[in-house]
Amino acid sequence: MKNFKNYLVLLFVGLMVAGITSCKRNDGDREPISTDKTKPGIITNVKVDNYPGGAYITYTLPNSDNILYVQAKYQIRDGVSRETKSSYYTDTVNVEGFAKEADYDVTLYTVSRANVQSDPVKVTVHPQTPPYISIKATTSIGADFGGVNVKALNPLKKEIGVIVTAFDKSTNAMEIQDQHYTKSDTIDYSVRGFNTDNRNFGVYITDKFGNISDTIKQAISPLFEQLLDKSKFSPYNLASDTEIGYGWVLPNLWDGKTDGNSAGWHTNPGHTPPFVCTFNVGLSYKLSRFILWERPDQYAYGHGNPRIFSLWGSNVSSPKDSQLPVSAAVGTVIGDWTNIGNYHYPDPPSGLPPTAVNSADNAFVMAGVNFNISLAAPPVHFIRLAVAQTWSGGNFAHAMEISLYGKPE
Repeated sequence: MKNFKNYLVLLFVGLMVAGITSCKRNDGDREPISTDKTKPGIITNVKVDNYPGGAYITYTLPNSDNILYVQAKYQIRDGVSRETKSSYYTDTVNVEGFAKEADYDVTLYTVSRANVQSDPVKVTVHPQTPPYISIKATTSIGADFGGVNVKALNPLKKEIGVIVTAFDKSTNAMEIQDQHYTKSDTIDYSVRGFNTDNRNFGVYITDKFGNISDTIKQAISPLFEQLLDKSKFSPYNLASDTEIGYGWVLPNLWDGKTDGNSAGWHTNPGHTPPFVCTFNVGLSYKLSRFILWERPDQYAYGHGNPRIFSLWGSNVSSPKDSQLPVSAAVGTVIGDWTNIGNYHYPDPPSGLPPTAVNSADNAFVMAGVNFNISLAAPPVHFIRLAVAQTWSGGNFAHAMEISLYGKPE
């Protein structure tokens, strides 16, 4: 999971760079150099449209062919200044990154092609509550298997960071344990690697402008979890399971081999989704999460690798067969089987289309991807993996390995 977060950070930075680059345009015959040192006129008819964390300022440009851009200078918090420039092609400048809902002074200049500034025009903006503050108001932290779970809402889908801290006995201080960067509207993720000892945890929200919310602090005892013993796994063949293909039998799914040269689980072509396999995990477990390794290298993000899939479970001693649907809500019960999770394999971290992934995307696949199972899910003794859609959209599915975590019941 840490690898995935690193990819998210790189992707986040890449998107910012791409966004900046996309704002550039060819100025045609308006060269950005001029010998005309005349001071340009000021903007007029200034209007302000405030929004959460920022404001749009519209204006009328002076009637001149010597204008290159409009520059806005402002402070977003004490000691931190920003500048925003807007091309002469537009009549709006966006000022953003303000730390709180308050009045802020913005100074606007018209700048000529000879880099001469106009006289200043001052305007007051009053941004609404910044997203990092409103997101923090929805944030909660609670116990999870092997660590803590953080939930929050980000309805505007802004780029933010969720920072989790914990008390470290070696430094006798709260130390950063995890940094999760996202623009998802719903935040629900876990930080693991802790024993069950009670300790102080904290979580705060930051944004790309360096603003930091207050910290939510709570003493939490993480729940116990362990890696399920794969030596106790065994196939539990049901009539509605999808036929095996190419000799890639189901036990390959827990043989510990995740490389692209080994065999995994593979269904025979010619079937319709969901593509299903069923197995016994040996004991009854309250599951917390699982890691899925898909087929890497030339098959990464393609072929029969699962894109949309579900886990179904049963705690009955000898569960009967049931035809599983392509999709169903979590908690749906069909015969002896309960849907314990619906999942979408993450898109390529590079942002490239699935048909053109790079080496970093392949490394992400080879590392395995962690998926959480809700605390509300019932204990299970048997698992059914049901693939609703593969990355190729074909008529077969395959996967290399699965590791399950939880606590025995």
